[in-house]
Amino acid sequence: MLLRPAYALAALAALSGSARADDPLHTLIDQHVGAAIKSAGVTPAPQADDATLVRRLTLDLVGRIPTTTEVDAYVKSDDANKRATLVDRLIASPGFARHQAAQFEVMLNPDGGGRRGGAALGEYLRGAMTAGKSWDRVYRELMLPDESDATMKGAADFLKARLADPDKLTNDVSVSFFGVNVSCAQCHDHPLVKDWTQDHFYGMKAFLVRTYDAGGMLAERGFGLAKHKANKGPEKVAPMMFLTGTKLDDPTAREMTKEEQKKEKELVEASKKEKKAPPPPAFSARARLVEVSLKDGNADFFARSIVNRMWHRFLGSGFVNPLDQMHSENPPSHPELLAALAKDTAAHGYDLKRLVSGIVMSQTYSRSSHYPTEATPDRRLFAVAALKPFTPLQLSTSLKIAAADPAQFEGKKAAEFEKLVEQMEGGGRGFASLIAQPTDNFQVGVGEALLFSNGDRVTREFLTDGGNTVLGRVKAMTDKKAAVALLVRTAYGRAPTDAESTALVAYVEGRADRPAEAYRQVLWALVTAPEFRFVY
Repeated sequence: MLLRPAYALAALAALSGSARADDPLHTLIDQHVGAAIKSAGVTPAPQADDATLVRRLTLDLVGRIPTTTEVDAYVKSDDANKRATLVDRLIASPGFARHQAAQFEVMLNPDGGGRRGGAALGEYLRGAMTAGKSWDRVYRELMLPDESDATMKGAADFLKARLADPDKLTNDVSVSFFGVNVSCAQCHDHPLVKDWTQDHFYGMKAFLVRTYDAGGMLAERGFGLAKHKANKGPEKVAPMMFLTGTKLDDPTAREMTKEEQKKEKELVEASKKEKKAPPPPAFSARARLVEVSLKDGNADFFARSIVNRMWHRFLGSGFVNPLDQMHSENPPSHPELLAALAKDTAAHGYDLKRLVSGIVMSQTYSRSSHYPTEATPDRRLFAVAALKPFTPLQLSTSLKIAAADPAQFEGKKAAEFEKLVEQMEGGGRGFASLIAQPTDNFQVGVGEALLFSNGDRVTREFLTDGGNTVLGRVKAMTDKKAAVALLVRTAYGRAPTDAESTALVAYVEGRADRPAEAYRQVLWALVTAPEFRFVY
């Protein structure tokens, strides 16, 4: 069942009189989504149990599975506010900044994760997330980076990595910040979407075409033109025009003179020697883009895009899919909710922590991924939780935690605990580089399957039985049932079922001559199973 505008109107009618502008975000979310589910005549999945929820929240917010200590503390707590307390703790932790930065790095460089933009971009994003910078500020710093500021130097890599191809730069900026892929309008007006014409593509390009590489430093000319040949007729000069059709007066739209070309070459040579960017022009086209895109009605694109992306990150599907196709021919599943969340996000200064907290505190987010029938509701109803594959770094860090002796984490102060987790995360980065970044149509690739089944790297990095490892602990245990239960708890955050316990104990007993290897195989089977590979 594909959700159509008429469906959204029916949901809005069901919602009438219940939703208020001053409701908490999680309440607003549940009212809108609940009304849509009711209007569709669908029964939503029940709420996830505590063990599942603490696992999901820890993976989504800080990028790793929880330790057995964290699971036990949450499951055993009878505090009515324990979920809010957990969410606040995780969002305030250093792991939140690192994980969200890693997610944004992939978002900004989808073709190569963190590789295309360079390590410096990742460092900038981690610093920005740690400092709690708002999304509009991050956007400004990526578009108008100050390379003389050491804390912002990596921000320039987003633009610098794309300077060789101004057309791709134009589309990547539109996709990353406004949820709009205008590439199909480059050669002609979009054949299927009336919203996008050649004027839109080249109007956006006019803001960016003056940016260039000055000896490894980012520079911008104070004048220039974006030209294109229309479907019919002579070549045209494109005025600066935002996606909404808002045009800017540009007194600097002209070609460079020979004297100016000469001066530019001198500036480039000077930049190479001094390792310093040329001074910004009096009229910066990029600054005008930032200004117009965050102004009044134009800002809807910016606000709606980040809300849609964050919703997709935590719910597994956006209000609008694909994420770069936000236009009139592809309406959102919940238009009023998207608009409300975008308005709230803009009104609160694009505070991403507020938005994330609102999403993960909702009952919509905490529904079970198990549905009682084989036929599940349309995913855009959000009536059942989606399965989300681990990112490469989620997988490698979680493997490190699953392989560690849980006693390592017990009794540690917050700072010590976070340092240990960060060390594990860092130790898993090399392995993470071997794993493909998941997409919406994820399937485990041949490379990953071979890595886990035939290679010895998994054994060397995660399945050793030395000190501070769970395998080292269980090989010294005489109670086989307790040993396999510990392995299941470290990997899955839950006790084994009776059937699992019986089968695993029988496997170990059948290899009494080599118990250490038997336990290694048990842990290998657990961490290579689908239950470990997905956020569920």
